[in-house]
Amino acid sequence: ARLGGDEFAVLLSLPDPDEAHGVAVRILRALDEPYPHDKGPIYVSTSIGMACCSTAQDVPTLLRNADLALRSAKQRGKNRVERYDVSYDQAQRRRVRLEHEMRGAIDRGELRLAFQPVVTAGQPDRPAFYEGLIRVTDPTGRVIPAREFITQVETREAGRIIDCLALEKGLATLAEYPDLRLSVNMSARSIGYRRWTRILNKGLSADPTIAERLILEITESSAMLVPELVVGFMSDLQSRGVGFALDDFGAGYTSFRFLKDFFFDILKIDGQFIRGIASDADNQVLAAALLGIGRHFDMVTVAESVERAEDAAYLTALGLDCLQGYYFGAPTVRPPWLDTGLAQATA
Repeated sequence: ARLGGDEFAVLLSLPDPDEAHGVAVRILRALDEPYPHDKGPIYVSTSIGMACCSTAQDVPTLLRNADLALRSAKQRGKNRVERYDVSYDQAQRRRVRLEHEMRGAIDRGELRLAFQPVVTAGQPDRPAFYEGLIRVTDPTGRVIPAREFITQVETREAGRIIDCLALEKGLATLAEYPDLRLSVNMSARSIGYRRWTRILNKGLSADPTIAERLILEITESSAMLVPELVVGFMSDLQSRGVGFALDDFGAGYTSFRFLKDFFFDILKIDGQFIRGIASDADNQVLAAALLGIGRHFDMVTVAESVERAEDAAYLTALGLDCLQGYYFGAPTVRPPWLDTGLAQATA
């Protein structure tokens, strides 16, 4: 039965949950086969969440449990089967609580930018630019780590509002410090969002130098949601001088078919390939390959999550253009350039 959109439900009358899991796997494999088309084969990825009747007292609860398992399958990489677990209920309660806290923080205006330097490789005292990272505080004043809320709100209206506030604060910072170059994060879901667009146009029109000092960072996973839309969006803003960075590159989503069309100015290699690279042979090979891609497409390359001196030295010798991570400075709400001077912040 079709539940709506691209979601379907299958009801199985089987005594053994493992047997039901086997059926789900066979469905997954069948849908994984390419569909022939005049313009070439079409591939479909499928995520399946399953729940047993023993986990619910009624049909609505059974469907809810299957939906929670489906959400888990999508979060764990898609194209897989996940079986409902009671821990999903706890995770759902945490998501609801966190979303409530986020809405409260937005209403109270408790969002700020924290700034982290992105330094020129081999010249740690010369930041090429700064990244403005959104920080949210709860009613007690505790900073809610971004990793706790980004994945929970990015698909909701709250995610777009956070993008708007981050851009607004970033543009205000650029207007206040005319020698600063700053990157601000955004989701591809904010493309075409009227409030976000109004904020951007207002900021760019207020100062003709802001566009060339603004960098918009889009994560690899976000860019692949609507690649054709991202390409057109980037082309329009790049013609006005705005720069673009592809964040978390290597996380596993980008189709190289689209990479050659994106024309990102900056490529930020995901931290999983950077941490401990000086002594990790696998990361050395993978980082070199990702660096080669960046060079081929004439992009400035940045290594994320640099936390040790030996890793910084290795990455510099490898040929990375810029480095970012706690080794060079943690994100701080107080602008670091107030202590170091902006002459070093726009290399």
